[in-house]
Amino acid sequence: MFTGIVEEMGTLSAKGQGTAGLEMTFSGKKVLEGTALGDSIAVNGVCLTVTRFDQRAFTVGVAPETLKRTNLGDLRMGQAVNLERAVTPTTRLGGHYVQGHVDGRGILTERGGNREALWLTIQADAEIMRYVVTKGFICLDGTSLTVVDVWPDRFNVMLVPHTQDHIVLPQRQVGDAINIEVDILGKYVEKLIAPILAGGQRSAATLTLEKLKEHGFQ
Repeated sequence: MFTGIVEEMGTLSAKGQGTAGLEMTFSGKKVLEGTALGDSIAVNGVCLTVTRFDQRAFTVGVAPETLKRTNLGDLRMGQAVNLERAVTPTTRLGGHYVQGHVDGRGILTERGGNREALWLTIQADAEIMRYVVTKGFICLDGTSLTVVDVWPDRFNVMLVPHTQDHIVLPQRQVGDAINIEVDILGKYVEKLIAPILAGGQRSAATLTLEKLKEHGFQ
C-alpha cells in the first residue's frame, strides 16, 4: 500500500526483455534507502516488485496487462517518473490509501493557470468517472490529489507550487496518458449498497435496527 505522497522523481534508465518479460530500470536515491529484493515501489502509481537494485537504480518486471492499463509502455529513455516506497507501520499517511493498482488511463485534455495554481483537466471513461466525486481523492501518476470539478466525462485538479516542483504531472502535455487509480473506499461502498439499491435480497451481514436490538443496543 502507498499514500500517494511522491518521495522523489526518478528516470527510466534502461529497458529490455528479460527472462520473464519486459524489464525496466529506474534511477533513484531516496526510495533505495532500506530497500530489499522483493520490496514494492510505486512507479507513476504502479506497484512493482524490485528484482535487482544497487545504490543508484532498481529493476522491475512489467507484465503485459500492466503495460496495457498504464502509461509505463509510453515512457522514453530518461523520462521522469514519480517514485514512492510502500508504507510501513510508522509511515505518516499524508495522502490517502493507494494500492498501486491502476484502474485505467486518462487523457490530459486541458492545462492552464499559472505558477501559483496549475489546473489540469483529465478525460476518463465511465468506469472510472463513476467513482470520481468533487473534493474526493484521486491518484494521478501516483500522486494523491483532490478533485475540484467533475463533469460526466472528465474532472480537474489543481497543483500548488510545492506539488508542481516534486511530481511529474506539470511535465505532461495535452494528449498525454495519465495513470488513474480511484479511491478504493468508493468501490467498497458501491459493492455493499448495490444489492440494496437494485432491490435484491439483503446480505445476512446487513446492519438493521432489529439486529442491533438483538445484540443489546437500545
